[in-house]
Amino acid sequence: MPINKKEPARQQWERAYQEWLSSTTLDEESKKELRKLKGNDEEIRERFAQELEFGTAGLRGIVGMGTNRINKYTIRRTTQGLANYLNERYPQEKERKIAIAYDSRCNSRQFAEEVARVAAGNGIKALLFREMRPTPQLSFAVRELGCQAGVIITASHNPPEYNGYKVYGADGGQGATKFSEDLSAKIRPLDYFQDIAILSREEALAENLWEYIEKDFDDLYLDKIKTLSMNPGDDRIRVVYTPLHGTGFFLIPRLLGELGYPQVFLVEEQATMDPSFSTVGYPNPEERKSFDLAMQLAEAKNADIVLATDPDADRIGCIFKTPDQGYTMLNGNQIGALLLNYLLGQLKARDAIPAGGVMIKSIVTGNLGKKVAASYGVETIETLTGFKYIGEKIEEFASSGKHHFLFGYEESCGYLTGTFVRDKDAIIASALLVEMCAYYKNKGQSIPEVLEELYNKFGYYLEIVEPIQLETAAQSAEILHTFRGKPLEMIGGLKIIERRDYKSGKSINLQTGEEGNLLLPSSDVLFFNLEGDSWFSIRPSGTEPKMKLYFSVSAPSKEKARAKLAALRDDVLTRSGQK
Repeated sequence: MPINKKEPARQQWERAYQEWLSSTTLDEESKKELRKLKGNDEEIRERFAQELEFGTAGLRGIVGMGTNRINKYTIRRTTQGLANYLNERYPQEKERKIAIAYDSRCNSRQFAEEVARVAAGNGIKALLFREMRPTPQLSFAVRELGCQAGVIITASHNPPEYNGYKVYGADGGQGATKFSEDLSAKIRPLDYFQDIAILSREEALAENLWEYIEKDFDDLYLDKIKTLSMNPGDDRIRVVYTPLHGTGFFLIPRLLGELGYPQVFLVEEQATMDPSFSTVGYPNPEERKSFDLAMQLAEAKNADIVLATDPDADRIGCIFKTPDQGYTMLNGNQIGALLLNYLLGQLKARDAIPAGGVMIKSIVTGNLGKKVAASYGVETIETLTGFKYIGEKIEEFASSGKHHFLFGYEESCGYLTGTFVRDKDAIIASALLVEMCAYYKNKGQSIPEVLEELYNKFGYYLEIVEPIQLETAAQSAEILHTFRGKPLEMIGGLKIIERRDYKSGKSINLQTGEEGNLLLPSSDVLFFNLEGDSWFSIRPSGTEPKMKLYFSVSAPSKEKARAKLAALRDDVLTRSGQK
């Protein structure tokens, strides 16, 4: 049974625990895990007092038994809700199909097969990748194979004890607000055991409701990516790449080789599909520590560029050689602005920037890319955090014909060009990054030097993200209330020009008092525009007692930007009660 929130809290989780223990559906191994919890009220409560809910990137949680865990039963229930949604949404389709992929995490293949079994049990054909593959390739498969939905089992760059369930719509994009709400409504009333229609793999195969996506599908995907190339390969560029024990291993070295970059050196210790991520622990390419082994190889091979992708290969981090033969790691804001500048520069040289061309970024992504886009006559459109909103815009453009998508990115190392994928794509980005590196090297420039040129032209932009762990979720509301109260006029020595409250959908110009309506979906986020093209934003987690503070400043020099950022950060943290 789903959790009955009208019951007293303790009664809720005690009942749920006992129902799972006594279920005839639950296998003996799962029951054994639950029996070990007997007498441990804190652990039972943590596992059963709530249910996993869809967030920015779908369902995500620690692997284990319980309603607040990722396991085959929560996977089945979620898939049953998805199947109910699809059968109701697409009754006219003769054959409804779901594409299913999985990454290298613990139990990912088993969970993917559970998705296929439940889909088949509901008369929906499951198209399952025979081997693990990246998230963006799943997005491509949904569109290429004419599916009504897609599912990938992944927890992206989370620690190894996590896994997750990401859902894609028929357009190949992650389920955005309405889709997620409708899907959640279908899942919520379902019993974890009694309401599930499921077939065995053998039954599904016999009924033609289970089909494997084979290795030759890679050719279709990579051939599409090759069409995005703006310049030929260069056999002098030396690339070090680490997949961080993830799915980028299957495609990125091959793609770069076929594009004409034969000197790709793989970090062999991290090319194994290790669900414990034993050489890195936290496989996040945004973090410098993830590059430790790659940098040893880079120095030995005198690499020009060092790449790292997360386990499902949708995010990519990058380190470039500098003129003094050292190495510099760039953040997502910097890489996004550089890629955009390269892409638009190549299009302009060919007189190929289309009318209505746009760049899309999230509201918490820095403004350097916006400046770059404007210098080429390209409009910037902003979305809420989450690449699903960028994918949603691409589909909107395809329907209206009013805009032409050129590039999209987020500060969290997610990038996309082309429209055959509707999510951030580290496979595409790897090719674009190496091509950009080769192009500038042939002009006698390193990437850090090109970035310095952008700063000289547009101003020095500096950004940081400050994650804050709180004791309770209520603290997030208290901090937001502090900043939603009487409007501040100054913060960190900077005038506040505008405050946007994405929960109320309202903005106010603090200089004129003029109010406006925000056109993005409701989200519990505050954003403050400051003088001098600076800003900060407060974004709490929707499911956990933590929040993120985003800061961005602009100044004529690095030193002034650093001083400006320090003053702004200190003031916001002090007002938040964190200093």
